[in-house]
Amino acid sequence: MAAAGVEGTAGVRGNRSFDHDLLDDAPALAARDPGGMLRAIASAGAQVREAATLTGETDLSGLADEGRPRAVIVAGAGTAARTGDILATIAGPRCLVPVLPHRSVEVPGWIGAADVVIAVSASGRSPEALAIAEAAGRRGARLVAIGAPDSPLHATAERNRAPFVPIPRRGPARANLWGLTVPVLLAARTLGLVKVNEADLAETASRLDLEADRCRPTAESFVNRAKTLALNLAGSIPIIWGDSPLSHVAALRYGDMLSANARYPVVTDALGEAGRGRVGLLDGVFGALAEAERDIFADPDDEGGSFVPPRLKVVLLCDGGLADEETGAARVSDRRAQVVQEIAERRGVEVQVLTAEGGSALERLASLVAVLDFASVYLGLGHGLDPMAVPAVTELKEKLRKP
Repeated sequence: MAAAGVEGTAGVRGNRSFDHDLLDDAPALAARDPGGMLRAIASAGAQVREAATLTGETDLSGLADEGRPRAVIVAGAGTAARTGDILATIAGPRCLVPVLPHRSVEVPGWIGAADVVIAVSASGRSPEALAIAEAAGRRGARLVAIGAPDSPLHATAERNRAPFVPIPRRGPARANLWGLTVPVLLAARTLGLVKVNEADLAETASRLDLEADRCRPTAESFVNRAKTLALNLAGSIPIIWGDSPLSHVAALRYGDMLSANARYPVVTDALGEAGRGRVGLLDGVFGALAEAERDIFADPDDEGGSFVPPRLKVVLLCDGGLADEETGAARVSDRRAQVVQEIAERRGVEVQVLTAEGGSALERLASLVAVLDFASVYLGLGHGLDPMAVPAVTELKEKLRKP
């Protein structure tokens, strides 16, 4: 087994090489994950249930008193803003009200009394959420705030007599996606914008529990989709494409988690946009050109040999799919996805397909996100990285706090 980690510049610890044996050594995985990121990810189902209960204890009825809003703005940054993307996807294109995720401290000039603002922050301290919540109060917009109790965001909501849904924070914000998402969806339900019922939430929580069991550290790689995905992506440059708005959101989430937990550069996009230029990556120096120059006799573990550039690997996230009759493996059913898969494989670029499971849109999204979240953690652990601690993020925040 590779060493637990070496220290590089700025005190960053980890290994460039990936420890393939680690993923089937549950005690070693636990030792590499002292902050418990795997446990935090596994709590997703419990987050859905807890958030549903806490939201039910918050009086949101006033949101609908003035009828249909002109627009719904979901304000926050990072994972909090991703809840707005999820709401927009679940509401769908037929929603009569635009749902607009907002990620900036700059408050749009048009927001006013006809609008609803949902301010989201796991810590309750996000400048983006605070800025728009305060502006909503000044301009008379309907406001609901979601985040850590006894925080500045909580105080802002109280000053403006707006409902506040207290969501206890567990670990970094990115581990709290479902705790933040459920109140956003239920606030939108109060406004009549989405049809998310208790059965949908229960099934989503059960799906997240199921995937947490399937992807648990003690489940071996050959039956663990998250470990298999991590092993396949190790040492590569991942391209993550979603074949529908729902799977596109899952791709964006995976990009967030790969960057933070595994420190991997990643390309994410909707599959429909791939043909607008990004499919050209398959012809580039990390795609077809790298395959043409590859030495098939080279030892990939020989660090003394010449440098071998990383290769592209494609992950297709599909909102629906078929199973191969002979192998049982997932294969894409969307024509565009089939063509992209064929183009990639002809250029020597490996493609892995992950297909959503479940009935409701929320459950299908959960089935993808859960596997991808676990895969990002396993990929980071295989490189000796602590997924809880991201030194560059900490350094950035510290420097920005200084005058």
